[in-house]
Amino acid sequence: MFERLRDALRAALDAATPPADLRQLALGMREAVIEAKVAVKAMRDALARSEQELAAHRREVADAERRGRLAAEIQDHETAEIAARFAAKHRERADVLERKIAAQRDELTLAERELGEMEDQLRQAVQGRGGAEADRSTERAWRDLQAAGGARPGTDVQDDLFASDLDRSAREAAADRQLEELKKKMRKE
Repeated sequence: MFERLRDALRAALDAATPPADLRQLALGMREAVIEAKVAVKAMRDALARSEQELAAHRREVADAERRGRLAAEIQDHETAEIAARFAAKHRERADVLERKIAAQRDELTLAERELGEMEDQLRQAVQGRGGAEADRSTERAWRDLQAAGGARPGTDVQDDLFASDLDRSAREAAADRQLEELKKKMRKE
């Protein structure tokens, strides 16, 4: 069951990425996560039922063994033999249920881990979609600005020259201040 959901999620993740498809991708991922949550709950319920069934068989084993001991005390061999058969039958069923419960727990652990991964992927896709849409919007705005004759920061040579001039001016001003301070100190001495 989970393999089908995981494959559907992977297929949705591998789908095209235009803006309309991103919404469809997120929607498909949400549906897969919801289905996975339902499946995990069903697995938990099945595990609880198996544990209840195991408890019932253990009680039956204890009851059959107690009846067998009581029958043996009064030397009712036929009842003791029947009680021993019932105890063996319930013990065998309890052993099978213990293995089944162990497998169900392992499967539930795996399913919960996969559900967590699916939820993380959905969160990333939703956040990525918002970021991707914002990036596309920002990119469109810069293209419009450049088409109108403006320059994008970091791509204009004049910006680099201007920054270099500002850095040189700031360094010269700092050197002048230090020189003035040294002159003041020299006069005081």
